[in-house]
Amino acid sequence: MSKKKQYKMVDLFAGCGGLSLGLEQAGFTPWFVNEIVEQFANTYKFNHNLSDDHYYIGDIAKLNEHIEEYKEMFEGITLVCGGPPCQGFSMANRQRILDDPRNGLYKQYLIFLRNVRPQFFIMENVKGMMNKIGEIIQNFKEYLGDDYQYDYAVLKAQDFGVPQNRERFIMIGNRMGVSPKAIFAEIDKNKRDAFVLRDALYGLPHLESKTEKGQSGIEDIRSGLTERDFDYPQTDFYRFINGDKIITKLYNHKNRYNNERDIEIYRRLPQGANSLHESIADIMPYKRRNDIFKDKYFKLDESQICKTITSHMKFDCNMYIHPWEARGLSPREAARIQTFPDDYVITGAQNMWYAQVGNAVPVKLAKAIGDGIMKFV
Repeated sequence: MSKKKQYKMVDLFAGCGGLSLGLEQAGFTPWFVNEIVEQFANTYKFNHNLSDDHYYIGDIAKLNEHIEEYKEMFEGITLVCGGPPCQGFSMANRQRILDDPRNGLYKQYLIFLRNVRPQFFIMENVKGMMNKIGEIIQNFKEYLGDDYQYDYAVLKAQDFGVPQNRERFIMIGNRMGVSPKAIFAEIDKNKRDAFVLRDALYGLPHLESKTEKGQSGIEDIRSGLTERDFDYPQTDFYRFINGDKIITKLYNHKNRYNNERDIEIYRRLPQGANSLHESIADIMPYKRRNDIFKDKYFKLDESQICKTITSHMKFDCNMYIHPWEARGLSPREAARIQTFPDDYVITGAQNMWYAQVGNAVPVKLAKAIGDGIMKFV
């Protein structure tokens, strides 16, 4: 029997693996992973069957310095993907992107592409990258020459079923003679109506806010558990994120401490209301600076898509108040909104569950991108 062809993928700045997972669902094989934060990489490792020599946990600049040692590892790579942090690209910034020290990781991404020469690449980032798109195109030309064609678009996650308002800059290139516009046309074919927040939260167990401070290691079914048995309702959203898998365990559905005032604010606010709402005027702690803190508290509306899930949730969930319970969203609920399957386990410290999920690319947006590219490999 002939061996199934592998389409090897390298994920740089991999985080906990949202981009990888969506591309894997599209048919690419995770082959090599770079991530500087060990705690994030541990989540990736927990959920993937890759040997340790297929990971580089550390600075991509150091990886590039030792790239020759990985020569055999990087032979025949189909796809390199990644979202290099890139702070210095605002309209007000007049120096070249490559000359800005804040963009060192962006430069290292270009160096990696030049060294490895994959058939295809994906660069994802914040939509603000569009402010410097002419310069970015020039940078890619400087590093990759005329061998690659590339194009870009700002894609909205909600256009691909994700129950969240999230826009990402996506740049796709290849050296296979494929029109990048044709790839984006294929990606667009995967558009569908978005699920709403209610769809993502439906059927999950009721949780209460944790009211005892400093009890991080003690678990209580009322405020949530790291792992528990659970019988899921088989909804359309369940099938969207899990496919035909029968999930019997629930992970990361757990709340952290909230003070009494915050819990009361969570309880009083109606859905869609923020800090300025009259229902909390008497207990709102930031009245003098309401203009600044109007979104200090925000109760999500179950009938709408969710606001963008971010890593700020590791500090508090005041801007992500559950629509019908007096608490913030749990990490599992945030992961569902990011369209991670229910059996994807987030490891590490509880607050860092939020950071990992918030930094991730929505899985089903990544799958739509991967499906588009897969038509041409």
